[in-house]
Amino acid sequence: MIYLAIILGVMVLDRAVKIYISSSMEPGGTIPVIENIFHITYIRNEGAAFSMLQGHPLLLIIFPAVVLCIGIIFILVKKNDFNRVFMTSLSLIVGGGLGNLTDRMAQGYVVDMFDFRVFPVFNVADIAVCVGCGLLMLYMVRYSGTENGNGRK
Repeated sequence: MIYLAIILGVMVLDRAVKIYISSSMEPGGTIPVIENIFHITYIRNEGAAFSMLQGHPLLLIIFPAVVLCIGIIFILVKKNDFNRVFMTSLSLIVGGGLGNLTDRMAQGYVVDMFDFRVFPVFNVADIAVCVGCGLLMLYMVRYSGTENGNGRK
């Protein structure tokens, strides 16, 4: 199924980049790609987005785990009932969420590396979640007037 492949693809790419960064750099190390604009910076983020909820590891594991389980069940059960854009967006969000949750459960922190110097450092999983949320917003704008909001008339 394509949606499970999206989830797995996001997780594999995210894990590969995180393994490469954590095995080739020291925490806090930075490599300028475009000086003062874009760097690869190895950060261990113990909080959620923008380091929020730092110091609450149980909350950062239990809540996302429950939400991600609901998302996976929804994808498996409703895969044919909703528009592809909606299901793709949900798959990207779940894949990214699982990528970061895996880090948090195994290490107690999430590995971040993409540093644009004017924005918090982020990773592949974060990109997938943001792209998924963007697609979800487009879906909502496009299909908000259809019956049941499922993209089908």
